[in-house]
Amino acid sequence: MTEERIPLLQVEDLSLEFRTRTGTVRALERVSFEVHKGETLGVVGESGSGKSVMSYAIMGILDPSAAVTSGRILFGGIDLLEKAESELQEMRGREMAMIFQNPRASLNPIRAAGRQIEDVLYRHGNLRGDKLRERAVELLRQVRIPDPERRFHAYPFELSGGMCQRVLIAMAIASAPWLLIADEPVTGLDVTTQAVIMDLIDDLARTNHMATILITHDLGLAAEHCDRIAVMHAGHVVEVAETGRLFRSPRHPYTAKLIAATPRPDEGLAALAAIPGGLPDLRAKLPPCRYSARCERYARACDLGPLPAREFSPGHRVACWNPIG
Repeated sequence: MTEERIPLLQVEDLSLEFRTRTGTVRALERVSFEVHKGETLGVVGESGSGKSVMSYAIMGILDPSAAVTSGRILFGGIDLLEKAESELQEMRGREMAMIFQNPRASLNPIRAAGRQIEDVLYRHGNLRGDKLRERAVELLRQVRIPDPERRFHAYPFELSGGMCQRVLIAMAIASAPWLLIADEPVTGLDVTTQAVIMDLIDDLARTNHMATILITHDLGLAAEHCDRIAVMHAGHVVEVAETGRLFRSPRHPYTAKLIAATPRPDEGLAALAAIPGGLPDLRAKLPPCRYSARCERYARACDLGPLPAREFSPGHRVACWNPIG
């Protein structure tokens, strides 16, 4: 759980758009949340809701077509949006790190796994020579790769998907970052490997006292591994709450639908409820609530203006004109 009340990361009213040949895509609008040291925040929502784009904005690795139109990203009290690219390069890998969705695509296919870990250590530390090799092997051992001395020399194509993901984790934690962003870290892996990878991330976060952002479309995964959850829909953060409270008392209609659409071990598939409609076209002129066209609680008040940020209890915030309860 949270170790201190001053957030390590604060995203405040972040709006972001992409300029394309077919129009401007308003990918994020007034996104706000915070993450504390030692805490794991889950970010959930359908594909296309803006979860990954938000993480790229934090890391400063957005596509050149992207433009931040408003807001701040405070990391340790410093606005990352005001940092030069050279300064962000120094911070990435050392103070904040990211695990990407596709491990094979994220690794250099023509460089041995251990060498890629050494590259991170060389860039952000003062280890050289044998000490560099020893630390890289130790990191492979820390992420539970069998026979790390031999796997140090293996290329990505010689490793399984789960092993490649562990190499990425080793690279991410090599410099003991303060913030780790894990973007769909177990997508495409078998269930057993998923459990091992998530337990590994949990253990490393506790050991290193890292703040962790887990991005996933799997509410069950978020429920098991996160202290708090932020729910995103079409570029909006619609609800943020402590995990248990969110599942017991969802206040936003979209959150309630997501939970109802999540499989449970004690219920059959017939109990699942589909979410009607789909995400809106983010190039179009949209109403204040981007969920209104899908919402059974829609009322004329929903078109009055920007969504209000309502706090039902300490830390439980909802952006909705007509919330549940």
